[in-house]
Amino acid sequence: MPNVLDFVLHIDTYLQNIIWQEGAWSYAIFFGFIFAETGFVITPFLPGDSLIFATGALVAKGIPLGMPLIFVTFAVASIAGDSVNFEIGKRLGRGLFQKNIAFLTPKNLEKTEKFFEKHGAKTIVLARFIPLIRTFAPFVAGTGKMHYGQFLRYNVVGGLLWVALFLFGGYFFGNLPFIKSHFIIVLAVIILISLVPAIYEIVSARRDE
Repeated sequence: MPNVLDFVLHIDTYLQNIIWQEGAWSYAIFFGFIFAETGFVITPFLPGDSLIFATGALVAKGIPLGMPLIFVTFAVASIAGDSVNFEIGKRLGRGLFQKNIAFLTPKNLEKTEKFFEKHGAKTIVLARFIPLIRTFAPFVAGTGKMHYGQFLRYNVVGGLLWVALFLFGGYFFGNLPFIKSHFIIVLAVIILISLVPAIYEIVSARRDE
């Protein structure tokens, strides 16, 4: 079983193997990855941005996956994942963060709450593009008793935007000669860029202290 870092760094190779070996079951496997990454606060380390981008590039390359169906698969998985995460937060509340289990620490809860305070309900959309925050935001929304109807609207918009940006970005740009030759570097840059907003928020918070 490959470790997570190796999977992320060589995600295009692993995804190709999954698609060729599993065929139509690949859709269910990819659904599971995105659903788990967005739906469970204990699995924010799973690949999200990079998996969607790499899948788009592989579809453009001729891998036997239908773009409409894979888009729907990722979109439904991301929206359903956030909805489940919201319900977990609503039912279990802050207790999980007080136990210091893996990423569930009071410090990470505080960071997400500050992000909510600054950006309001649109945090659900913005958080899609920020690792860790993406996983914690729906949980905190549920904990904070946000009305589910309001949450769902932002959840759907954020999920569709997130999937569309990375999937079609991979499809249209993932097979450019430079990107193909430096695919691992490009994925690393995508991950680093997605971390910029979180880094900015941390630096801003420290300046305000």
